[in-house]
Amino acid sequence: MRLALRGFEVYNDDEDEQQMVVVLVEGDEQRITKFYNSAMKERPQQAMVDDVRSEDYPGDVMPMWQFASINTASQMNKAIPLLMAVKANTDAIPQIKANTDAIPQIKSNTDAIPQIKANTDAIPQIKANTDAIPLMKANTDAIPLVLEEIKGLREDIQPGYNRQVQKDIRAIKERLGMS
Repeated sequence: MRLALRGFEVYNDDEDEQQMVVVLVEGDEQRITKFYNSAMKERPQQAMVDDVRSEDYPGDVMPMWQFASINTASQMNKAIPLLMAVKANTDAIPQIKANTDAIPQIKSNTDAIPQIKANTDAIPQIKANTDAIPLMKANTDAIPLVLEEIKGLREDIQPGYNRQVQKDIRAIKERLGMS
């Protein structure tokens, strides 16, 4: 395009089991010579060139604008899947950011693991204490009965207790000469 060629076509082909690139150009002699010199000097880095030939072509060459349109469409067909993949990766960025934002919380939770382990290690002792609850409940349920029994015993002892106390008081008064 920069050389303002009227016609241009390029395609890959095979000849004698060798790959080749065929380029057809149409324009005045000066422009075609500039194109040839440019093609000899400006090659892609990975290109391996064994031979370059230049010869007249008797057929029609596609107009430059038409080749440019076809080439653009071809490149778009290659680019669209790549762009879709980029879009999918770009769409994932908020989720990746959310996961990244959660890292301090995850670290905080990870820092709590020793305490969780200590609590987990205490489970057998807690279970043993929990297993004793029915026995504690039975003892607690017996308290009113024990209190009632003690109260009854006190009432049984009281009359005798009062006589003994009164007897002891008299004996003390006699010794003191107060009787």
